[in-house]
Amino acid sequence: MGENICHKKEISAIHDTMDVLGGKWKISIISTMCYYNKRRFSDILNDLDGISNKQLSKELKELEQNKLVKRTVMDTQPISVHYNLTEYGWSLQNLIYDLAAWGVKHRSRMANK
Repeated sequence: MGENICHKKEISAIHDTMDVLGGKWKISIISTMCYYNKRRFSDILNDLDGISNKQLSKELKELEQNKLVKRTVMDTQPISVHYNLTEYGWSLQNLIYDLAAWGVKHRSRMANK
């Protein structure tokens, strides 16, 4: 019975994680920052095929609210804005790299059916 409770807590934790990272774009946004560190809005937009300005803006705001991404407004002419992972956001780096490695293997496996 105790083991069942432990599994239930882990499943709840996964559910909580998916609430923060779920959706089509969040993992990809975090990934681009893992590989390139500091990114401008237009850089992220170019990195992710198919995302709209509006959707990217929404996703970045949600990642900021969850303290995974930091938005920095630079005092330049014209004003520029950079996004980067917070220290907390960097805690996802190994997960991102593991997902990428799994994706490469899966793609290869599916191509060799």
